Amino acid sequence: MTQQLATSMQEKVKALEEVLLEVPQVDCPVRHYFAPGIYAREITIPKGTVLTGAVHKTQNLAVLSSGKLQLVTDDGTTIISAPHILTVMPGMKNAAYALEDSVWTNFFPTEETDTDVLVELLTESKATDLIGGSDNKQLVANISTERLEG
Repeated sequence: MTQQLATSMQEKVKALEEVLLEVPQVDCPVRHYFAPGIYAREITIPKGTVLTGAVHKTQNLAVLSSGKLQLVTDDGTTIISAPHILTVMPGMKNAAYALEDSVWTNFFPTEETDTDVLVELLTESKATDLIGGSDNKQLVANISTERLEG
């Protein structure tokens, strides 16, 4: 039952991603931090932003260090406010709406420090697909919109 639910949620979030490509895209800066044995990926999410997450291959911790988000997961919809810590389970694809400017950080155990390699080790994505990547659908949509407007 859980696998069917997860697949269903993944399908819903992927459908949401396609709809989101039709609206202006928002810059969500990403920062990377490293310490011995740990990698942290932090994203700043402006208020009013709808975003979707990558499918993670491993269980990891996530911290909402500032702001407030409405999360839509396999377990339903919930509102979380900083400070908030949660466990992200592998195989899940979720969505969020920023009710306030927010900062979200995922923490992963690893010695790897190459961020492109980390994307492929830790998620079902490629580095070029994520925010800032050359094949990122949001980036491509923004460039297409800028060309049409220019």
